[in-house]
Amino acid sequence: MAQFEKVSQKSKVHPKPEGLTLQYGTAGFRTHATHLDHIMFRMGLLATLRSKKTKSTIGVMVTASHNPEEDNGVKLIDPMGEMVTVVWEGYATQLANAEQDSLLKELKDIIKKEDIDMSEPASVYIGKDTRPSSAILSQAVLDGVSSLGGKTHDYGLVTTPQLHYMVCCCNTNGCYGSPTIEGYYQKLSQAFLQLTQNALNRTDDQKRLLVDGANGIGALKMREMEPFLRSELQVVLSNDGSSGKLNHMCGADYVKVQQKAPQGMNMGVGERCCSFDGDADRIVYYYTDSKGCFHLLDGDKIATLISTYLKELLTQAELNLQIAVVQTAYANGSSTRYLEDVMKVTVCCTKTGVKHLHHAAQEFDIGVYFEANGHGTVLFSKAAQKQIQELMKDPNTNDERKRAVKLLESTINLINQTVGDAISDMLVIEAVLAIRGMSAQDWDAIYTDLPNRQLKVTVSDRRVIDTTDAERRAVSPEGLQDTIDTLVKKYKSARSFVRPSGTEDVVRVYAEADTQESADSLAHEVSLAVYRLAGGIGDEPKPLH
Repeated sequence: MAQFEKVSQKSKVHPKPEGLTLQYGTAGFRTHATHLDHIMFRMGLLATLRSKKTKSTIGVMVTASHNPEEDNGVKLIDPMGEMVTVVWEGYATQLANAEQDSLLKELKDIIKKEDIDMSEPASVYIGKDTRPSSAILSQAVLDGVSSLGGKTHDYGLVTTPQLHYMVCCCNTNGCYGSPTIEGYYQKLSQAFLQLTQNALNRTDDQKRLLVDGANGIGALKMREMEPFLRSELQVVLSNDGSSGKLNHMCGADYVKVQQKAPQGMNMGVGERCCSFDGDADRIVYYYTDSKGCFHLLDGDKIATLISTYLKELLTQAELNLQIAVVQTAYANGSSTRYLEDVMKVTVCCTKTGVKHLHHAAQEFDIGVYFEANGHGTVLFSKAAQKQIQELMKDPNTNDERKRAVKLLESTINLINQTVGDAISDMLVIEAVLAIRGMSAQDWDAIYTDLPNRQLKVTVSDRRVIDTTDAERRAVSPEGLQDTIDTLVKKYKSARSFVRPSGTEDVVRVYAEADTQESADSLAHEVSLAVYRLAGGIGDEPKPLH
């Protein structure tokens, strides 16, 4: 077949290094950029097959998110802007690891298994981040698509969530929005401006926000978006990519892990600040108080702020819709207690990983999910959106209800429901704080985080640990959970859990308690139990103090 002849020829230009194996995970493929040329070509092939199979446009994003600048990676985007399905993740791994002479066999195997009609047209959207290697690697993707006769639209430099948005707009025939960068800016800025009209007497200081762009694509796109916001948000951008290195001592991941401000940001006391990660799908907020103490407002705080705001609007609009916050075991116990006991919001716990959170959020009328690292969004069911629109059109709706419904409608338009989006999430947070007249300190004071500690224990085989109850309880090895339960009882307001890492032979330990000393002590004792019962290797874990 002439079709496969072209694949055969082109694949020689993008050869696979012998013996290299990579796994397609939650974040797609991610490794040093020099190992990715053949992967990119093959993901172009796979995206073309996926497009023919779904009769839809598929996205391919070239990025390694918060990884160092030398790395790169690739993610596939499904028709509604969601992550590619688990079965196709398997195909991605299969295709990526096929040695050069068995590539066509693997390709035909997928076509047969999925019963793909190769005469179907294919359409693939491609985007890339600002890494030096992204240009040549995205060209390899384009080669892959064209060698199977697919059509491409190369968006060039975009954030990951912008490409997710474009794919969704295309496959909903424009119902979700216009699949252009300008269309994205217009939709979000219009919704933001409508929301901020409801904030009274905002000063320039209140409109001011310090943004750390992680020296990445988010900084570039924030600059482009600024004129659309008409000074309703006055962004002071640092780490804009003009001099620093991508993700180096800056960005959401650095701030979250180091619990300190990024380099290159001059923060005044109490000033609102936020950081994007390298591909702008995560965001964290922070400020320093009058004593110079650093305060982080992570994904838990973001979920709490947004869900309580939405819950109040639903009450004012007299809409009987169920709102839920989806968390993982890592969510701070204080946030869970505040949501359940004070705000009476349903909280649902699921396994770690965006895919699990997104899936669980789809079960509710309104599902809010944020990982502690700042990746998250809000999902509104079709039925919920319909109810909101109908109430908006109803002439008998009184003024208070109408105002609440209008705010809900604008909020829906401001949220990128396909995936976590730092720019969209930032605008939602800014609008909510403005409408409620809240400072960063007021937001932080909603609840106080319980002190916590995360540790890891190296083991000979992480599969020894098996968990249940959304990773909160260990089923094996025998006796481990009983030991953890006994240790937890020694401390006040305490909990602890262990889970195997998804990527390396370590077991992650999480502990929280009423004081930092207790959290540290509990984490150490649980680490010792893991070391002794789950085949720890190397030195026994040492106490933290």
